Amino acid sequence: MLKRIGWGLLALLALVVLVALVNSLRVKSRQLQVAPIAALPVDEQAAAESLAVAIRARTISSATDPALNADQFALLHAHLQARYPKLHAALKREQVGDLSLLYTWVGSDPSLKPIALMAHQDVVPIAPGTEADWQAEPFSGAIKDGFVWGRGAWDDKSNLIAQFEAIEALVGSGFQPRRTVYLISGADEEVGGQRGAKRIAERFAEQGIKLDFVIDEGLLITLGIMPGLKPAAALVGVAEKGYASIELSAKAPPGHSSMPPAAGQSAIGQLSLALSRLDAAPMPAAITGVAAEMFDTVGPEMGGMAKLALSNRWLFGSLLQGQLAAAPATNAMLRTTTALTQVNAGVKDNVLPGVAQAVVNFRLLPGDSVAGVKAHVQRAIADDRIGLRVMGGESEPSRVASTGSAGYTAINRSVRELFPDTIVAPGLMLGATDARHFEPVADQVFRFSPVKARAEDLSRFHGSNERMSSANLVDLIRFYHRLVQLCAGP
Repeated sequence: MLKRIGWGLLALLALVVLVALVNSLRVKSRQLQVAPIAALPVDEQAAAESLAVAIRARTISSATDPALNADQFALLHAHLQARYPKLHAALKREQVGDLSLLYTWVGSDPSLKPIALMAHQDVVPIAPGTEADWQAEPFSGAIKDGFVWGRGAWDDKSNLIAQFEAIEALVGSGFQPRRTVYLISGADEEVGGQRGAKRIAERFAEQGIKLDFVIDEGLLITLGIMPGLKPAAALVGVAEKGYASIELSAKAPPGHSSMPPAAGQSAIGQLSLALSRLDAAPMPAAITGVAAEMFDTVGPEMGGMAKLALSNRWLFGSLLQGQLAAAPATNAMLRTTTALTQVNAGVKDNVLPGVAQAVVNFRLLPGDSVAGVKAHVQRAIADDRIGLRVMGGESEPSRVASTGSAGYTAINRSVRELFPDTIVAPGLMLGATDARHFEPVADQVFRFSPVKARAEDLSRFHGSNERMSSANLVDLIRFYHRLVQLCAGP
């Protein structure tokens, strides 16, 4: 009897393995099949020098002082006007909220919904004490070793310059768009975009302007970052996580440290217990939504066990989810994340404080909500003594843009035509962008920068030694040039 059961289990196991192998072999590529196109001639040195000049404008923005570095923004504006005369002759230029820019290239067919290319002008400051870590002075715009160095080279002046270079070339070639094309360049993205992108989006709403799609900075063309995938992967952000910070506060009678209360009764004790419980109770993870569509698209392009696992999530789903949840970058794709970021309590080493406070930051997965996150916090800490307050600046997760839309297809096709060996897949943008302000006035919103990056490059983003290769800058120009041709051409 036991022998029969053993043979039966072996037969069942063999059947499962056979089904998994057949599924892996039968899965088909989802990549758009298009012929490569001839590369647009671009003056690489001139484009690099234009980016270098843009970097030298120290356009650091402020949430509280709209006029901070206004002279530096003016330098950038003057450079754009001098470098791109054909663009400025063909497009209407407006300044919004003092420093943000809105350009309108009127299309010949008013029945077609406009599109918008977005890139922000402002940059983050250099972290104090890290200046000596840079291989080139942070605002020098030095061009060396095939790279343009400096704050903003990647985030986000490369996209800004590439868009202007592309439109300048299109205007110079006699191209006339059928649909209206907007160039939107906020001056305060790094501090929330309230004065720039949000105000422009509100103006569109007031004027009844509805966009077909918006494309803003976002996910990248990754090289060797995704295990099991040999080709470069262009991940197009079709959604953006939401944002919420919740303040936790605990109160207790203040007093002398020589006579402390029982464990867990002091303000710090209460807060510590609450934070420990919350940290140990992350919100649930699942390979669903954007993550599932991304893996379904990438899976057929993988090899070996990676392809087998992704082609058979019914069998390997738990194992795969566990591996993804173990790494911070991939874990963030599967769940609303919980990050303990600030703690404040006490003024002296021998005094028990009367109040202890902490801030916990959440990045919300599409499908979750700020209200749902607050309810989760209350359940996790299970302590009525702890006060909860959602801090300002929260935003719900974005809608998920359709991969079946004309805008996504145009982005997909542009990448596949220009970089034939690169696969394209939808992805989830983990950070916040100006694009979120355009959700009410755009059918589709995409977050994608065709910047080629390896794992070791990612620390340069908002970090030291930010740079952009001149070759990659040329790729950016060609991408925007082709995208506008496809979306607004005859």
